[in-house]
Formats: sequence, structure tokens, C-alpha cells
Amino acid sequence: MSMVDLRNPSTVPSRRTEAWKYSDLRRYLRDEPPISPKLAEGEPNDGPFKALTTNELLIANGRMNWWSEDDLTEGVEISSHAAPDAPRMADRMPMAALAAAKALDDVFIVSFKAGAPRTLALRWLSDAVKTGHHARVGIVVEAGATATLLESYEGWGEAYLANHLVEIVVEDGATLERIVLIEEPADAVSIASAEVHLSKGATFAQTSVASGTRLQRLETQVNHPGDGASVRLDGLYALSGERHTDLTSVVRHGGLNGVTSQLTKGVVRDTARGVFQGKIVVERGADGTDARMGHHALILGERAEVDAKPELEIYADDVQCAHGNTVGNLDESALFYMQQRGIPLDEARALLTQAFLFEVVDRIAHEGAREVVRSWLTARL
Repeated sequence: MSMVDLRNPSTVPSRRTEAWKYSDLRRYLRDEPPISPKLAEGEPNDGPFKALTTNELLIANGRMNWWSEDDLTEGVEISSHAAPDAPRMADRMPMAALAAAKALDDVFIVSFKAGAPRTLALRWLSDAVKTGHHARVGIVVEAGATATLLESYEGWGEAYLANHLVEIVVEDGATLERIVLIEEPADAVSIASAEVHLSKGATFAQTSVASGTRLQRLETQVNHPGDGASVRLDGLYALSGERHTDLTSVVRHGGLNGVTSQLTKGVVRDTARGVFQGKIVVERGADGTDARMGHHALILGERAEVDAKPELEIYADDVQCAHGNTVGNLDESALFYMQQRGIPLDEARALLTQAFLFEVVDRIAHEGAREVVRSWLTARL
């Protein structure tokens, strides 16, 4: 696809674009919005992961707004780059390429050094009305390092466009767990792209938690080298009203003996729409690959919708690969059983929904982040 130009609607991804056929961005971006205003510098409030780390980087309306320079722990460094190269996956992710081209500020790069495990909160704040902003951040986990990235997308205002790109490099033998929590207004358009590059022996785990907007898309593309590297790529969505979430991912296995495990679960009600597009590609020569993918959703409203497209694209012979997909309703017999024991119907539905989604939450390794996500989800159910 050619470069996106918001002044030319024909270049904006639409339902005619295969990778965007369930999320018609062109429908909502017919004109380029004015640039979002610069916000006053300084921490405006506490993010959802505030209690878990003193290391924080805040990007507000597309610009670096605040970072905990005086409180950074040893082994965490933040620097800036005024003119970085184009994203390596620009041809695969047109909105990521646009974020890089239209970024309003320098690119800030977080580096995790080898040593004790490190944690950082990366906050993307949007406080805008009918404007748009683009931003880009780099994450480098150096060889042998262990890191946790606590990433939140926080929104106020209305009808804004937020387009963000995270570029992640996990070097030899390094480990990164990325937890993404998104809470934005119902009428926003929000695109979050991530490109992930792994080296031999690297471990990457991700859990994305989404509540939807007018159109929300979280796209993750992973270059998997095999060679002892492993990936866990999980997601969950809980949607109501007219909200829309699209969780799209592609993992490309390029070498021997790589492992990928993927589990996504979602719940939609009212007229909300959930989209899951997961693809695992096993290139020629990537023998010994073990890749598993599952997507499971509950539809709790007659007009709610789930679109799922799990794919395996395999060019090697000696592999173990599988995918599964289910979409259904709550178990009526379980609801009846709980009501017979005095649990009101609404509470019974909430408990069953919670149990269904918590399978994804329980896979989060970072205990503090796991509890934050659990509390966030419980409050919405």
C-alpha cells in the first residue's frame, strides 16, 4: 500500500484493504484534523501503573511531556533522536509509517541494561477535541537484560485522532514483558502500532487490554528469529455501546526452533464490534517451530458483532502449529445453576464473564501488573 496522506482519503486504509477490511479507517478520516495543542509540561495525574515503578515517560498529544529523569533507576536510560530512520516494517504497517513521518517531536528511546530486572511506565496521553497527533517511541532491551514495559493509552476530550508507534528491539538472551492497557473516549480514533525485532534466545511476552473507541486498532508485528527465541502474544477486549476494537498481529518465524503462544479473548455487548486478526507465518527453513493460536469470544447482545480471522501460513515441513476460534454465548446451564444457588442473574453473568476473561489475565507474569489489569477488568464487568 502507498504512503498514507490524510489530505487524500483514497490513501487511507479502508474495507477494500485486506488487512483493514473489518476496520474501515477511511470512514472516519475523510479530512486531516488540525494538530493537537501542546499540553502544559508536567505529570498531569497518576497513570494506572503509577504504584509499580518510579521510571516513567509521558507522551502527551504527540510530544514528550515529562519523564522521571531524577528518579530513573540504574540500568534504565532515556535518550532522544532527532532524525531516526524510517520504521523497518513501514511497508507492512501504513499507519506506523505515517506516525513516523508525522511525529510532532524527537523520538525518545528507552534502553534497558543488563542486570537486575527493570520496569518502566510508558504513558500515551491524549487530551484533545477534534484534532490529531502522531508520535513514535523506541524500546531497546540489551543483551541479557530483563525488563517490563507498562504501557497505558489514556484519553480525554473527544473525536480526536491518536496515532502511535512503538519500535521494540530485544537483543540476545534478553526478556521483555509488555502490558498494554487502553482507556479512551468512545468517539476517538486510536491507532497503536508496534514492530518487534527479536534476536536469538530472546523472550517477548505481550498482553493487550482494550475497551474500544469509535475505531481502535492495536497492531503488533513480530520478526521471530527462531534460534531459541519465544513469544507469548495475548489480548483481551471488553466492549459495550458502539465501541470497536481491532487486535491485529503477525508473527513471522524465520529460523529453527522458535516458539509462539497466542491467546485472545473478548466480550462484546450492545452494538459493539470486536475484531481479531492473527497470522503466524513459518518461513522456509524454520523447522522445529511450535506455534499455537487461540481466539475465543462471547457475544452478549443481539446486535453485537465479532469478526475473527486466525491464519497459519506454513512453508516448512517439520513444525507443530495449530489455531482455534470460537464465538458464542454464556453457558445457560451454568447461569441456571448459579441462580438456583441464590446469585442474581446480572451478578451471575458478570462472574462467568470474569472467569472467561481471567484466563488471559492470569498469564501475565508481572504480579503487580496482573493485579492492576484484574481490578480494571472487574470494575468494568
